[in-house]
Amino acid sequence: MYRFLLSRQWVIVTLLFVLLIPVMIELGFWQLHRHEHRVEQNARIERSVKADPVPVRELTGPGGSVAEGDRWRRVTAEGTFDPEHEVVVRRRTNSDDKVGVHVLTPFRLGDGTVLLVNRGWIPSDGPQTSLPEIPAPPSGEITLTGRLMPDETTAASGIKDLEGLPDRQIMLISSGQQADALGVPVLGGYVEQVAPDPGADGPELIKGPDYGGIGPHMAYAVQWWLFAAAVPVGWVILVRRDRREAAAEGTASGAGGDGGTPEQEPATVGG
Repeated sequence: MYRFLLSRQWVIVTLLFVLLIPVMIELGFWQLHRHEHRVEQNARIERSVKADPVPVRELTGPGGSVAEGDRWRRVTAEGTFDPEHEVVVRRRTNSDDKVGVHVLTPFRLGDGTVLLVNRGWIPSDGPQTSLPEIPAPPSGEITLTGRLMPDETTAASGIKDLEGLPDRQIMLISSGQQADALGVPVLGGYVEQVAPDPGADGPELIKGPDYGGIGPHMAYAVQWWLFAAAVPVGWVILVRRDRREAAAEGTASGAGGDGGTPEQEPATVGG
Protein backbone atom coordinates (compact mmCIF):
# COMPACT_ATOMS: atom_id res chain seq x y z
CA MET A 1 0.00 0.00 0.00
CA TYR A 2 2.84 2.37 0.87
CA ARG A 3 5.57 0.71 -1.16
CA PHE A 4 5.96 3.91 -3.20
CA LEU A 5 7.61 5.47 -0.12
CA LEU A 6 10.66 3.28 -0.84
CA SER A 7 11.18 4.89 -4.21
CA ARG A 8 14.22 7.12 -4.75
CA GLN A 9 12.04 10.20 -5.18
CA TRP A 10 10.17 9.69 -1.91
CA VAL A 11 13.31 8.87 0.07
CA ILE A 12 14.82 12.20 -1.04
CA VAL A 13 11.62 14.10 -0.28
CA THR A 14 11.33 12.54 3.19
CA LEU A 15 14.96 13.33 4.05
CA LEU A 16 14.45 16.92 2.91
CA PHE A 17 11.38 17.29 5.12
CA VAL A 18 13.23 15.77 8.09
CA LEU A 19 16.10 18.23 7.65
CA LEU A 20 13.79 21.23 7.33
CA ILE A 21 12.27 20.75 10.79
CA PRO A 22 15.43 21.36 12.92
CA VAL A 23 16.58 24.13 10.58
CA MET A 24 13.31 26.02 11.00
CA ILE A 25 13.30 25.45 14.76
CA GLU A 26 16.86 26.84 14.98
CA LEU A 27 15.88 29.87 12.87
CA GLY A 28 13.02 30.48 15.29
CA PHE A 29 15.38 30.46 18.28
CA TRP A 30 17.76 32.77 16.39
CA GLN A 31 14.96 35.30 15.98
CA LEU A 32 14.00 34.81 19.64
CA HIS A 33 17.56 35.63 20.72
CA ARG A 34 17.48 38.75 18.54
CA HIS A 35 14.22 39.76 20.23
CA GLU A 36 15.74 39.26 23.68
CA HIS A 37 18.81 41.26 22.68
CA ARG A 38 16.58 44.10 21.44
CA VAL A 39 14.61 44.11 24.70
CA GLU A 40 17.82 44.20 26.77
CA GLN A 41 19.24 46.95 24.55
CA ASN A 42 16.08 49.04 24.92
CA ALA A 43 16.22 48.65 28.70
CA ARG A 44 19.88 49.71 28.76
CA ILE A 45 19.21 52.77 26.59
CA GLU A 46 16.22 53.76 28.72
CA ARG A 47 18.32 53.56 31.89
CA SER A 48 21.02 55.71 30.30
CA VAL A 49 18.64 58.32 28.91
CA LYS A 50 16.64 58.65 32.15
CA ALA A 51 19.65 58.63 34.51
CA ASP A 52 20.62 61.89 36.16
CA PRO A 53 23.37 63.79 34.30
CA VAL A 54 26.92 63.36 35.59
CA PRO A 55 30.11 65.32 34.86
CA VAL A 56 31.63 64.03 31.64
CA ARG A 57 35.03 63.43 33.26
CA GLU A 58 33.43 60.70 35.41
CA LEU A 59 32.80 58.53 32.33
CA THR A 60 35.67 59.31 29.94
CA GLY A 61 39.12 60.83 29.84
CA PRO A 62 41.80 61.95 27.38
CA GLY A 63 42.70 59.13 25.00
CA GLY A 64 40.06 56.91 26.61
CA SER A 65 36.97 55.20 25.28
CA VAL A 66 33.29 55.16 26.16
CA ALA A 67 32.03 51.92 27.71
CA GLU A 68 29.01 50.32 26.04
CA GLY A 69 27.03 50.71 29.25
CA ASP A 70 27.67 54.47 29.21
CA ARG A 71 26.41 55.01 25.66
CA TRP A 72 23.58 57.59 25.64
CA ARG A 73 24.34 58.66 29.25
CA ARG A 74 23.58 62.31 29.86
CA VAL A 75 26.66 64.26 30.89
CA THR A 76 27.46 67.85 31.72
CA ALA A 77 30.52 70.00 31.11
CA GLU A 78 31.54 73.60 31.67
CA GLY A 79 33.68 75.41 29.16
CA THR A 80 33.71 77.41 25.94
CA PHE A 81 33.13 76.49 22.31
CA ASP A 82 36.02 76.80 19.84
CA PRO A 83 34.32 77.47 16.47
CA GLU A 84 37.62 78.21 14.73
CA HIS A 85 38.52 74.52 14.82
CA GLU A 86 35.11 72.98 14.24
CA VAL A 87 34.58 70.50 11.39
CA VAL A 88 31.59 69.04 9.59
CA VAL A 89 30.75 65.35 9.35
CA ARG A 90 29.67 64.64 5.80
CA ARG A 91 26.65 62.74 4.46
CA ARG A 92 24.46 62.77 7.55
CA THR A 93 20.67 62.85 7.55
CA ASN A 94 18.21 64.57 9.83
CA SER A 95 14.91 63.27 11.21
CA ASP A 96 13.27 63.90 7.80
CA ASP A 97 15.98 61.92 5.95
CA LYS A 98 17.35 65.04 4.31
CA VAL A 99 21.08 64.84 3.57
CA GLY A 100 23.40 67.38 5.15
CA VAL A 101 26.23 67.48 7.68
CA HIS A 102 26.73 67.32 11.43
CA VAL A 103 28.61 70.17 13.09
CA LEU A 104 31.40 68.94 15.37
CA THR A 105 32.78 71.72 17.56
CA PRO A 106 35.58 71.45 20.15
CA PHE A 107 34.45 72.41 23.65
CA ARG A 108 37.38 73.55 25.76
CA LEU A 109 37.14 72.65 29.44
CA GLY A 110 38.70 74.56 32.29
CA ASP A 111 41.65 72.17 32.61
CA GLY A 112 42.67 72.64 28.96
CA THR A 113 41.26 69.37 27.65
CA VAL A 114 38.73 69.28 24.82
CA LEU A 115 35.35 67.59 24.57
CA LEU A 116 34.00 67.01 21.06
CA VAL A 117 30.42 68.22 20.76
CA ASN A 118 28.10 67.28 17.92
CA ARG A 119 25.97 70.44 17.85
CA GLY A 120 23.48 68.98 15.38
CA TRP A 121 22.52 68.82 11.71
CA ILE A 122 22.55 71.55 9.06
CA PRO A 123 21.69 71.30 5.35
CA SER A 124 24.47 71.18 2.77
CA ASP A 125 23.04 72.20 -0.59
CA GLY A 126 26.25 73.35 -2.25
CA PRO A 127 29.15 71.36 -3.69
CA GLN A 128 30.59 68.73 -1.37
CA THR A 129 34.01 70.37 -1.70
CA SER A 130 32.75 73.59 -0.09
CA LEU A 131 32.13 74.18 3.60
CA PRO A 132 28.50 75.13 4.32
CA GLU A 133 27.66 78.20 6.34
CA ILE A 134 27.68 77.08 9.99
CA PRO A 135 25.61 78.83 12.67
CA ALA A 136 27.81 80.19 15.44
CA PRO A 137 27.72 78.48 18.84
CA PRO A 138 27.06 80.37 22.09
CA SER A 139 29.96 82.56 23.12
CA GLY A 140 31.57 82.69 26.53
CA GLU A 141 31.56 80.03 29.23
CA ILE A 142 28.46 77.86 29.33
CA THR A 143 27.22 74.66 30.95
CA LEU A 144 26.61 72.01 28.31
CA THR A 145 24.41 68.92 28.58
CA GLY A 146 24.52 66.09 26.08
CA ARG A 147 24.38 62.36 25.39
CA LEU A 148 27.73 60.59 25.60
CA MET A 149 28.63 58.50 22.54
CA PRO A 150 31.62 56.30 21.65
CA ASP A 151 33.93 57.11 18.75
CA GLU A 152 32.52 56.14 15.38
CA THR A 153 34.16 53.34 13.42
CA THR A 154 33.64 51.92 9.95
CA ALA A 155 32.81 48.50 11.41
CA ALA A 156 30.02 49.88 13.61
CA SER A 157 28.60 52.52 11.25
CA GLY A 158 29.26 51.06 7.81
CA ILE A 159 30.67 54.46 6.77
CA LYS A 160 34.05 54.37 5.05
CA ASP A 161 36.61 56.77 6.48
CA LEU A 162 37.74 58.49 3.28
CA GLU A 163 41.08 60.22 2.91
CA GLY A 164 41.90 63.40 1.02
CA LEU A 165 38.73 65.25 2.01
CA PRO A 166 38.53 69.04 1.80
CA ASP A 167 39.75 71.01 4.79
CA ARG A 168 37.55 70.79 7.92
CA GLN A 169 35.49 67.88 6.57
CA ILE A 170 35.46 64.37 8.03
CA MET A 171 33.47 61.16 7.56
CA LEU A 172 33.63 59.67 11.06
CA ILE A 173 33.84 61.22 14.52
CA SER A 174 37.10 60.04 16.10
CA SER A 175 38.49 61.65 19.25
CA GLY A 176 41.93 60.26 18.39
CA GLN A 177 41.99 61.89 14.97
CA GLN A 178 40.78 65.20 16.36
CA ALA A 179 43.39 65.08 19.13
CA ASP A 180 46.08 64.76 16.46
CA ALA A 181 44.56 67.65 14.49
CA LEU A 182 44.15 69.96 17.52
CA GLY A 183 47.37 69.04 19.28
CA VAL A 184 45.68 68.95 22.70
CA PRO A 185 44.24 66.16 24.92
CA VAL A 186 40.74 65.18 23.78
CA LEU A 187 38.28 63.18 25.87
CA GLY A 188 37.39 59.80 24.38
CA GLY A 189 34.12 59.67 22.47
CA TYR A 190 31.94 62.71 21.88
CA VAL A 191 28.69 64.30 23.06
CA GLU A 192 25.43 64.92 21.20
CA GLN A 193 24.26 68.31 22.43
CA VAL A 194 20.94 68.45 24.26
CA ALA A 195 21.20 71.83 26.02
CA PRO A 196 21.41 74.72 25.64
CA ASP A 197 18.86 74.71 22.84
CA PRO A 198 20.39 76.46 19.79
CA GLY A 199 17.02 77.85 18.73
CA ALA A 200 15.54 78.11 15.27
CA ASP A 201 18.68 79.66 13.76
CA GLY A 202 21.05 77.00 15.08
CA PRO A 203 21.75 73.43 14.02
CA GLU A 204 18.93 70.93 14.32
CA LEU A 205 19.58 68.90 17.46
CA ILE A 206 20.03 65.17 16.93
CA LYS A 207 17.01 63.13 17.85
CA GLY A 208 17.40 60.85 20.85
CA PRO A 209 17.41 57.06 20.58
CA ASP A 210 14.23 55.06 20.08
CA TYR A 211 13.94 52.49 22.85
CA GLY A 212 10.22 51.79 22.62
CA GLY A 213 10.03 49.46 19.61
CA ILE A 214 10.92 45.80 19.84
CA GLY A 215 10.91 45.01 16.13
CA PRO A 216 9.39 41.99 14.35
CA HIS A 217 11.80 39.35 15.69
CA MET A 218 9.31 37.62 18.01
CA ALA A 219 6.75 37.41 15.20
CA TYR A 220 9.42 35.92 12.93
CA ALA A 221 10.32 33.36 15.61
CA VAL A 222 6.71 32.20 15.92
CA GLN A 223 6.45 32.11 12.14
CA TRP A 224 9.46 29.80 11.81
CA TRP A 225 8.10 27.47 14.50
CA LEU A 226 4.74 27.31 12.74
CA PHE A 227 6.55 26.43 9.53
CA ALA A 228 8.38 23.62 11.39
CA ALA A 229 5.06 22.28 12.70
CA ALA A 230 3.56 22.43 9.21
CA VAL A 231 6.32 20.32 7.64
CA PRO A 232 5.08 16.90 8.90
CA VAL A 233 1.50 17.90 8.06
CA GLY A 234 2.58 18.70 4.52
CA TRP A 235 4.44 15.38 4.29
CA VAL A 236 1.30 13.44 5.31
CA ILE A 237 -0.81 15.34 2.78
CA LEU A 238 1.62 14.49 -0.01
CA VAL A 239 1.73 10.82 1.03
CA ARG A 240 -2.05 10.54 1.00
CA ARG A 241 -2.26 12.24 -2.35
CA ASP A 242 0.25 9.88 -3.94
CA ARG A 243 -1.47 6.91 -2.31
CA ARG A 244 -4.82 7.90 -3.83
CA GLU A 245 -3.20 8.37 -7.23
CA ALA A 246 -1.52 4.97 -7.00
CA ALA A 247 -4.77 3.33 -5.95
CA ALA A 248 -6.64 4.99 -8.82
CA GLU A 249 -4.05 3.78 -11.32
CA GLY A 250 -4.33 0.25 -9.92
CA THR A 251 -8.11 0.24 -10.21
CA ALA A 252 -7.97 1.49 -13.77
CA SER A 253 -5.43 -1.19 -14.67
CA GLY A 254 -7.59 -3.98 -13.16
CA ALA A 255 -10.72 -2.87 -14.96
CA GLY A 256 -8.91 -2.97 -18.28
CA GLY A 257 -7.91 -6.65 -17.96
CA ASP A 258 -5.20 -7.61 -20.50
CA GLY A 259 -5.97 -4.54 -22.52
CA GLY A 260 -7.59 -6.55 -25.48
CA THR A 261 -10.93 -5.92 -27.12
CA PRO A 262 -13.78 -7.97 -25.48
CA GLU A 263 -15.15 -10.70 -27.71
CA GLN A 264 -18.64 -10.09 -29.08
CA GLU A 265 -21.33 -12.69 -28.52
CA PRO A 266 -22.52 -14.36 -31.76
CA ALA A 267 -25.76 -13.02 -33.10
CA THR A 268 -28.81 -15.18 -32.49
CA VAL A 269 -30.22 -16.63 -35.64
CA GLY A 270 -33.97 -16.73 -35.60
CA GLY A 271 -35.71 -20.02 -36.63
